[in-house]
Amino acid sequence: MNVMKLQDGVPIRVWIVDDDESIRWVLEKSLTREGMGVESFPGAAELLDALAEATPENMPDVMITDIRMPGLDGLELMERVRAAKPELPVIIVTAHSDLDAAVSSFKGGAFEYLPKPFDVDSVASLVRRAAQKRVVVTPELKPLEPRAAIIGEAPAMQDVFRAIGRLSQSQITVLITGESGTGKELIARALHVNSPRASKPFLAINTAAIPKDLLESEFFGHERGSFTGAAMQRKGRFEQADGGSLFLDEIGDMPADLQTRLLRVLQDGQFYRVGGISPISVDVRIIAATHQDLDRAVAEGRFREDLYHRLNVIRIRIPPLRERSEDIPLLLRHFLDAAARELKTEPKRLLPEVLAVLKAYDWHGNVRQLENTCRWLTVMAPGQDVHLEDLPPELRGRPSGETSAVVASPVPAVAVATVPAVPPTAPAPISYPAAPASAPAFSGDWHEALRLWAEGRFANGDEDLLGHAAPLFERTLIEVALVACKGQRQEAARRLGWGRNTLTRKIKELGIDD
Repeated sequence: MNVMKLQDGVPIRVWIVDDDESIRWVLEKSLTREGMGVESFPGAAELLDALAEATPENMPDVMITDIRMPGLDGLELMERVRAAKPELPVIIVTAHSDLDAAVSSFKGGAFEYLPKPFDVDSVASLVRRAAQKRVVVTPELKPLEPRAAIIGEAPAMQDVFRAIGRLSQSQITVLITGESGTGKELIARALHVNSPRASKPFLAINTAAIPKDLLESEFFGHERGSFTGAAMQRKGRFEQADGGSLFLDEIGDMPADLQTRLLRVLQDGQFYRVGGISPISVDVRIIAATHQDLDRAVAEGRFREDLYHRLNVIRIRIPPLRERSEDIPLLLRHFLDAAARELKTEPKRLLPEVLAVLKAYDWHGNVRQLENTCRWLTVMAPGQDVHLEDLPPELRGRPSGETSAVVASPVPAVAVATVPAVPPTAPAPISYPAAPASAPAFSGDWHEALRLWAEGRFANGDEDLLGHAAPLFERTLIEVALVACKGQRQEAARRLGWGRNTLTRKIKELGIDD
């Protein structure tokens, strides 16, 4: 066992506060194995009492706290701890992994934000890094402005939330990349409303949607009489956004001559209106976005390299929806509820087989396409429950390269075909053979097979049926997924509809040897 010590030779001391006893137990065991001194508390009040009585010798080096707890929550606890011990690093863990939680954590001075379920083995490494660094104390936490919903529990979206949180007190230039429909403007707005410029204007301009001959005037404004039709002086977007943020969408489509003028503004903070002779100075934060590969555009000479480096200070990549399929049910529920409120009706309910089809679909239009689908279903689906035949025509076809037969039976039949009367007591190691060219079709009704199995067990007077069947059901799906994906956990997790950390945790819990 490698014992991690601080410079004075004393092992790292970690305090954990969480109202979930199982989380405290897992963290305590894991960190203790790493040679750390761990003390846990069921609530914020107990930790604050211990902190008030702590001597320099037993003062913690790192604190780990949940956000939502009875009484004093994690953010309020962190604020009080900061007041007493501003140098103490705090790691926030939460099951409510949304943008507000991430931004509030970093604004409150958290060292790191860790959404549940997390990889227990990675926590020790995170604690070591926290113990070796000092926390940068940010300005006082201000109430957040209302913002559009940005939903996501997938690891890739958690990275986006972390980036927004870490940039909450920064005014640095940001480049957002991602496919059309992924929500780049929502991320830009989130960066603005969580920045020191939140009280100033946020303006968005799509360089691909404005005619080339009007772009310069749109950006920088014009003087009266500077060209035909210029009957009066007009301020451009840079002047209108002075003190705030300017979102330049589809920056990759900007003409070369305007790229040169934009570069000069970014360098000098000054520009001239069209037809003007006096320089105008502005203070604007630039947030740019594109769906194009700017590195290739630079290599091909379509985009200025010096402008690219001016914009690409911090890059945030928004993952396409197909890379975060575990978020699809959350997004569907959100947009179905929103469409119902908009149309003053009851939200539609998706049947399990419909949800399976929607999770398997490629969603080339990403979140925007999914939102439009929810509106379509709210208007066009005849009943409260949405059936497969209620889906739009383009969604009834083949999703993600799978046959329609598989779509109609989203749960693999092998999950029931392999259920024995008594579950195995010890897991058998699995190997990863080459996937067959075509898997055998299963024409039976797995629901009915499961029903017959359950009826037989109840007739025998057996107990804890879920305790027997549920682990075996998950184990079977995991084994089939790992075989189909040749042992690639990331792909297997995606196909199962989980995150990779969830799959790793399940493999450990079920004792699957890969």
